[in-house]
Amino acid sequence: MPPTRLAALDLARGLAVVAMAIYHFSWDLSWFAFVEWPVAQGQGWRLFAASIAGSFLFLSGVGLDLAHHNQIRWRPFCRRFLVISLAAAAVSLVTYFIFKTQYVRFGILHCIALSSLVALPFTRLPLAVTGAASVFCLSLPFWGTSSLFDGQLWLWTGLGRPEFGSVDYVPLVPWVGVTLAGVAVSRLFRQRHLWIWLSKFRFEDLTGRATRFLGRHSLSIYLLHQPLLFGLVWLATQVGPEIDRASIAFIRNCTEACQMSGYTSQTCEAACGCTLSHLKSDEVWTDLVADPANQTLRNHMNNRYALCLAEPHSIPESLN
Repeated sequence: MPPTRLAALDLARGLAVVAMAIYHFSWDLSWFAFVEWPVAQGQGWRLFAASIAGSFLFLSGVGLDLAHHNQIRWRPFCRRFLVISLAAAAVSLVTYFIFKTQYVRFGILHCIALSSLVALPFTRLPLAVTGAASVFCLSLPFWGTSSLFDGQLWLWTGLGRPEFGSVDYVPLVPWVGVTLAGVAVSRLFRQRHLWIWLSKFRFEDLTGRATRFLGRHSLSIYLLHQPLLFGLVWLATQVGPEIDRASIAFIRNCTEACQMSGYTSQTCEAACGCTLSHLKSDEVWTDLVADPANQTLRNHMNNRYALCLAEPHSIPESLN
């Protein structure tokens, strides 16, 4: 049997925490327009965010197996489930006041809590059953989605389309499959005595101890680091020159979407700049920023964009 705390597991959690902090700080800088990185939309950034979420969920599954493979320890599990659930609720509440319609409805903490509940019985089931359940859940988005799960009531399932966007969205499917994979891999490690081998590595150097400390306190750091980083970046906006974050983000996102239709970057930048100028002169820009999901305002924006794009120079590259 491995010791109560595995240094390697704490180290892995700590590395995930460092990656998470890097991503969130980059997101904050982008949100306040200090940088023009496509953190929210860029494919590479999305993969980075997904790998971080997957790391936490996988390690959650590993921890479940190590804690409950002999018998389910209901008191520690319920205590952990309650703490994570309350933390998830706190994240939803705080982000509601900051991001309004884009608040976190079902983010990483919500998913960890519910995935742990779903995965708990599998700590007592055969490895093959757990592995099959993991593959099943990971494959569900490719064949199991349905319009029946559309809307906010079922957004937690991941099997439909939510009505609103969110600054963090990690649905149960397919992510519970990653937690189940963690349970299965931990079981395999136990069968092959790999946890005992890994327990020999203590990572006692300064970097190792610091990273393990982060891993041991990952939940507390998760709850504290983003308000701290977000607050620091916001403070920088107050003491530095004023930046029109909304306009910069609009031009960036509009240009990216335009280029996907085959137009040149120069054409897209001109069309998007034209659209923004008209939205401001039409006195709808402020309302659109405050309520980006308003369909009437979005229709007005799309009409303006179509008119700007219809100018003679706006010809897709594929037609040149």
